[in-house]
Amino acid sequence: MTMLDEIDFQHLQLDQHGPLAVLTVNRPGALNALNADTLSELSQATEAVIENPEIGALIITGGGDRAFVAGADISELAQLGDVYAGRELALAGQDVMQTIANLPIPVIAAVNGFALGGGLELALACDVRVASPRAKLGLPEVTLGLIPGFGGTQRLARLIGPGRALDLMLTARQVGAEEALALGLVNYVADDPLQKAREVAEQMVKNAPIALSLVKEAVRRGMDTSLEAGLEVEADLFGMLVATQDFREGTSAFLAKRRAEFKGE
Repeated sequence: MTMLDEIDFQHLQLDQHGPLAVLTVNRPGALNALNADTLSELSQATEAVIENPEIGALIITGGGDRAFVAGADISELAQLGDVYAGRELALAGQDVMQTIANLPIPVIAAVNGFALGGGLELALACDVRVASPRAKLGLPEVTLGLIPGFGGTQRLARLIGPGRALDLMLTARQVGAEEALALGLVNYVADDPLQKAREVAEQMVKNAPIALSLVKEAVRRGMDTSLEAGLEVEADLFGMLVATQDFREGTSAFLAKRRAEFKGE
């Protein structure tokens, strides 16, 4: 098991508080922009979370008081010189976001400021998003002659629908927290998004961990197939859970009117 306090990051901070881990992108001088080193560290941090069975939920936020992640590092983007380099950067960013999205535990973004470009793509890779009232969210890549490359064109359309997603991407406009809430882009708006994210995560980790993981798997697999095939996935995973000790504990606790003590077995 990798101990989180044994990992030395330059651009991130990864802390564990009981069953909750908090990952902070910590480049406030650059509004937490994602450069190559930060993407690499995000990958390492995600692997460390996967390897630690004590962690039941992950919260991702930004350092400082202005930005969650303000986007990719434009100074690095400007150095891209050919099709191959551009494609490889997109694939590297997509791989990091996909690893976060596929974590078997709940992942919550505490969006404490600007979440633009790669920053919004990072938030979209999370399961739930909590925004500060001062947050600004958007995918403004077309203003740079680009498109979102870390999964934004796919995840945003799946989350809020293609029409709304195209409106945001084609206009490059930024939306505030309340509009993001109305669009379904964020789940909550809170004055202290990190504290709200902790509250939501704590509510989640009270539940059976295998069931939490398979809820995510059912939704993820179902989104990529037909309703009929998705229902088959749901039935298969439901059947798997009936064979777990957590299911026995949950039903026994309910009938005995006591709190369930899940062990992830």
